[in-house]
Amino acid sequence: MQLHFNAISEPGLPGKKWRKLYNIHWAAYRLWLDSKKKDYEPDLKTSQAALKKYMPEMWPTYKRLCKIAKADEVGARFLTGFQPPAYLSACSNAVISGDEIQLVRNYDYHPDLMEGTQLLSAWNGKKVIGTSDCLIGLLDGMNEDGLAVSLTFGGRKEVGEGFGIPFILRYVLEFCSNVEEAVAALIRIPSHMSYNVTAVDKTGAFKTVRLAPDREPVVTNAAFTTNHQGFVDWPENAAFNKTLERSSFLEKMLATKGMDAAKIVDAFQKKPLYNKRFKEGFGTLFTAVYRPGEGIVEMRWPGIKVSQTFYSFQEQFKLIEFEQTSERPVKIFEDELSNPYEWKKTVSGYLSNSLAEGYPSVDKKQVEQWRGELINKGEISWEVLADFWSKKVTKYWVARDN
Repeated sequence: MQLHFNAISEPGLPGKKWRKLYNIHWAAYRLWLDSKKKDYEPDLKTSQAALKKYMPEMWPTYKRLCKIAKADEVGARFLTGFQPPAYLSACSNAVISGDEIQLVRNYDYHPDLMEGTQLLSAWNGKKVIGTSDCLIGLLDGMNEDGLAVSLTFGGRKEVGEGFGIPFILRYVLEFCSNVEEAVAALIRIPSHMSYNVTAVDKTGAFKTVRLAPDREPVVTNAAFTTNHQGFVDWPENAAFNKTLERSSFLEKMLATKGMDAAKIVDAFQKKPLYNKRFKEGFGTLFTAVYRPGEGIVEMRWPGIKVSQTFYSFQEQFKLIEFEQTSERPVKIFEDELSNPYEWKKTVSGYLSNSLAEGYPSVDKKQVEQWRGELINKGEISWEVLADFWSKKVTKYWVARDN
């Protein structure tokens, strides 16, 4: 399995290079949106009004992007960042304090669903280096003022009214210069799903903000996050991505006396933080290291490192080859899962089999029916996963008990 990684520099207003990225990736995003029509409801007028209300400073940039892309109504709506379809990822994140402050993170997802672009831009007068997502958004990044941010999924099923978190992170790095300003923006702009966002600046200040669509934001001093918010809200998802195991490992490692920054960063490319389950859609696609004091950004893979700064950014391409492993905790459908299934089918099998392992009395026919329902029009939908765990399973057991 492979990832095509591109480092691209366009240090000014978005132009030809961003348009090329749009042309490359828009078809895939359009298919994604079309497959989620019932879950992608806000019209263009509503989406633009939300952007003007919560991120008005982005409006001129948004209009320019729409013009460059020659975006139709669907494209223009998507580029607002408002109420995108929900999706899952699994990440780890830590702040390294001491002589030099660092923010290090792993991003766990499927390589076919990542743009693979590190972009240097200056859309609003401030240079930003970040990992691109959703064409306009960022998974993590840093600006030239020395503010770095990254996200981890919060491990909750709820989806509400708000913006996709990559769009919010882009806004923070475009218009904030320190942790205090970043926190103010994060608690003001609604997120449509639950995320932990860590912000670090060159002074050494850092905060982690727990965002959710159905709760007030919580500002914490947490130096590390995985995929839950204080406690496990979605046990099945937590078991799948091993959030508690990774969290416990980070806590112990950061508390270890004499543990230096280099060892901590190296640990992000080893178990339990580094994940090889690419066939199941949850492999570690990259490790990013941000050094706000020096303005250095590192992208790492086993045996590969790309180092960039704001003033010596090198455009480059790398083909990343991933070593795959697959975990199969149960025997049901083992013969089928041993075949070279595409990752979506493997994920659906993994989840339905995990349920069968937890409830041995579930008959095989019922498990197969659930597995089939997990894939909707060729895609695994976040809503379908949530429904799978919280509704269909409950209804099944209520029916059996009665």
